[in-house]
Amino acid sequence: MREGHRVRKGGAAALVRRVPTAVKGLPRALREDLWSAAVGPPPRPVSGRPGWMIWQPAVVTALVLCAVLLVVFSVSELAFGRYGLGMSYALLLGGLQGAALVAALFRPVAAWWMVTLGVVAVALLAASSVHRDALFPWTGWGIAAQAGVLLLLALRVRPRAAAEALTLSIVAGGLCGLLAPPVHNSSIGRAVVVLTTAVVVGATLRGRQVAHDELVLQEGMTAEERSRRTLLEERQRIARELHDVVAHHMSVISIQAQVAPHLVKRPSDELKENLAGIRDHAVEALTELRRVLGVLRSEDAPAEPARHAPQPTLDRLDELIGKVRDAGLTVHARTAGEPRPVPPGVDLSAFRIVQEALSNVLRHAPGADVEVEIGYHAAALTVRVTNTAPVAGQRGPGGGVGEGHGLLGIRERAAMLGGEVVTGATPDGGYEVTAALPTAPGLPAALPDTAGEDTA
Repeated sequence: MREGHRVRKGGAAALVRRVPTAVKGLPRALREDLWSAAVGPPPRPVSGRPGWMIWQPAVVTALVLCAVLLVVFSVSELAFGRYGLGMSYALLLGGLQGAALVAALFRPVAAWWMVTLGVVAVALLAASSVHRDALFPWTGWGIAAQAGVLLLLALRVRPRAAAEALTLSIVAGGLCGLLAPPVHNSSIGRAVVVLTTAVVVGATLRGRQVAHDELVLQEGMTAEERSRRTLLEERQRIARELHDVVAHHMSVISIQAQVAPHLVKRPSDELKENLAGIRDHAVEALTELRRVLGVLRSEDAPAEPARHAPQPTLDRLDELIGKVRDAGLTVHARTAGEPRPVPPGVDLSAFRIVQEALSNVLRHAPGADVEVEIGYHAAALTVRVTNTAPVAGQRGPGGGVGEGHGLLGIRERAAMLGGEVVTGATPDGGYEVTAALPTAPGLPAALPDTAGEDTA
């Protein structure tokens, strides 16, 4: 009990100590919020639908019309009603209220100062001549004008600034009411309700807009992060596969360099030294390669048998196509040009491109007919996978459930080898993926026309 009492007493003491600091900083806060405050952009429609955007022509026209009617009725009330002001004062003060309502579209803080000074001026000038049954210190149209300005102000500034403007408006009107005899019909209570409602509505609408903007921003950041993560995952997978290919060949070089001296009857010392150097360099390169790229296996490592299995090449293309046919697709394979050995990276990437393209067909165009074409050209290996439109009632290309990243992986593989990829819909409603992978160093890979004979 005593400890709880001491905690409450300490919290109260800290609050009391903060009060002088808050009071001392109040003028500065008011100056920043209601004098030099940066005004936010006007509200926008959500998701492109017509909303409460104050810059829409219909809204601006309606607001100008309201300002004109406000001037007419306010001048009539001040000059010919129960306030006893002359036509000159009535025109000046009524025009000030209407101008403030229109100015709130562009300069809401300045418009609030205008309408607040107008309320004070009306109260001071009419204090001695106002009828006892007339609303005072706010006139009926004065309440409407200030509520409209406060609403537009709350849509453009922070809630703290809107609350400060509301408080100062009520305080100014209340002080003016103290100057009048107590027999007048006080409008302070009505003004407090109407003005507070206007500020609450404006702040709520602004809060919804701010929340929507933040949500859109977060969705954009999330989509960007998802794309970046997908790209990194694809690059890691490609790097793991190439690591296996390069490591295999470096190991072969090392073994051949070690065995070569034994294949010669009397190898010279220079030959032995050179072969030993080749082996040492191969072992060192293999060690560095494993140290740099081995970390890529630290996450989501494959199972032990799969980890030591050789990477697939185009020699296993028939096996891949057979599995896809078993899954229900009709696949035709075609070869253009004379088959020949290609670099290991190109061989692996070509197989993976066909694999990714066929997987996309299975996901997005079930039941379609597929044609796979491998083209051997002077400086490039081309891969073309084309499918017809999906069967009736099925989704077309890209319309499947879920978001894969097969096309991203295909582009990454081709870009890594300096190749090109072209994808797009075909006139008959199908889809085509064409990739050109260079097979000769230093020569660009183009996308030549491929034509050949069926091999499957």
